[in-house]
Amino acid sequence: MARALGDNALTVLRRRYLAPLEGGGQETPAQLFARVAHAVAASEARHGAGPAEVTRWTDRFTQRMSDLEFLPNSPTLMNAGRPLGQLAACFVVPVADHLDEVFAAVGWAARIQKTGGGTGFSFSRLRPAGDRVASTGGVAAGPVALMQVFDAATEAIRQGGTRRGANMGVLRVDHPDILEFVALKLGAERMRNFNLSVGVTDAFMTALAADASYPLVNPRDGAVTRTLRARVVWDAMVRTAWAVGDPGVVFLDRINAAQPTPDLGGIEATNPCGEQPLLPFESCTLGSLVLSRFVRAGTLDRAALAEAVHDAVRFLDDVLDANSYPLEQIARATLATRKIGLGVMGWADLLVDLDLPYDSEPALILAEEVATLIERESVAASSQLAAERGVFPAWPGSTWARAGIRMRNATTTTIAPTGTISIIAGCSSGIEPLFALAYDRHVLDGAVLRELHPRLRELALEAAAFTPAMVAAVERTGHLRGLDPALGVPAALARRFPTAHEIAVPWHVRTQAAFQRGSHAAVSKTINLPAEASPDEVGAAYQLAYDLGCKGITVYRDGSRAGQVLTAGHHEQDQEAEQDTCPDCGGPLRGTRCRLCARCGFSSCAL
Repeated sequence: MARALGDNALTVLRRRYLAPLEGGGQETPAQLFARVAHAVAASEARHGAGPAEVTRWTDRFTQRMSDLEFLPNSPTLMNAGRPLGQLAACFVVPVADHLDEVFAAVGWAARIQKTGGGTGFSFSRLRPAGDRVASTGGVAAGPVALMQVFDAATEAIRQGGTRRGANMGVLRVDHPDILEFVALKLGAERMRNFNLSVGVTDAFMTALAADASYPLVNPRDGAVTRTLRARVVWDAMVRTAWAVGDPGVVFLDRINAAQPTPDLGGIEATNPCGEQPLLPFESCTLGSLVLSRFVRAGTLDRAALAEAVHDAVRFLDDVLDANSYPLEQIARATLATRKIGLGVMGWADLLVDLDLPYDSEPALILAEEVATLIERESVAASSQLAAERGVFPAWPGSTWARAGIRMRNATTTTIAPTGTISIIAGCSSGIEPLFALAYDRHVLDGAVLRELHPRLRELALEAAAFTPAMVAAVERTGHLRGLDPALGVPAALARRFPTAHEIAVPWHVRTQAAFQRGSHAAVSKTINLPAEASPDEVGAAYQLAYDLGCKGITVYRDGSRAGQVLTAGHHEQDQEAEQDTCPDCGGPLRGTRCRLCARCGFSSCAL
């Protein structure tokens, strides 16, 4: 029987997902799930399945979504079985060092974004500002100036009223214009349609550890233009991220060391939220399992989770064949590697159900166990599909071939932020902790509703701690820890409900690293910092992420952007930072990378 959808889920579905019907009105959520399942399962026929088998998989996919155990990324929910038919969320578009190719990339990105996809770019191949241009006798604009063109194009699409995708801009740390890139977001309203990440190399980190200088290299000819102290660049990155949330960091050498198809070239960029490193013109379809749906009698049902992994991998592989790709180059690159990204959401909810504090060693152990289970079962599922359907075309030169493992998909696991689909599923997003235990929720008519976390209400009632005084305190502060002992909140209950800003930075990073150990691609997670955090804490988080094997990291200091959708507690806050508003409904956006509007469900990450 289908799981009931919450009020917030229904609001978001009606606003953004439910297809219009010919006779007027909209499809129901049940019809949406059936539409998506039917369109995706139709791919089974091209692999030899008869009508009965196609129907069986249609029903199975429908049930997984209706039970809110698994949901694909937003473009699949929106577009499957409809004329647009573009089902992928993540794209990387190459930017070459030639003006014609730069503007070609602008056009490619516009086509992708109009279909609901997010685009990532590396600007590292562009010659630096002021460099000579032999063909004209002039000087180059440089990557920072040309990025403004991409940003303006995205802004024009935003104003055109179609669904928007965000951008990721990456610049290598050894590019001569790196300091200008790092400072890009310090000006008001600059690059509002971009997330920024510095492409950090192992050589840079070695120089940083030695407090040494490192070379900046002109990509046009490979010449060293000058040297900089690594500490100077690092401090600039850290202080700017502390101030505005960008730039994040991607560890390029670590990403490429895990690249399964090295003969196809190196990876230079990721999707907008950083969880999916991709080759030029590759796209990836993502989906997420709702971990809290697999709790049975107070324990995680690992067998049921494993079974769901196999269904989800099959679903995502079918999506690759059902997709209508926005560019022929994207179709070729995507189908050569057939990358999919299965991840999770509802991690914080799972920990509450299992009585494991987010910031505890048992939670870290479980995180790695869950990630490893999903990775292991997804590889088994992809191998089974390879036996049925054949390996991905680029398999012969891949690391999988060297290991003797036949795979249908070059990668199978990714941890996405799941902004909007977690609202539909009625669960916590991705692997993030709970933001707060009491929320100011901005709804469609502009009203503000007060909400207490439902599991807190249930467990407080069980512990006889649900008193008017406790409720008032949680509504005022947004948390349980640190409340006046006279309120009678049991210590065990407070430990069970840590919130994002109460969790020390190392626990955030260690959680990300634990999930990274079971992810082929990367992990999207925001390292939440309280408003009073120092730049040194940002630097420590970046260093710890590198030391623990993460492929990238993003920080967000509370209050460094205005217009947060979810506000901890119910008190007025002075907001002096840049005001970010939803391009669809004008509501406030929360976060830095995967910005989310809880008023209408808009997500800049298309997830």
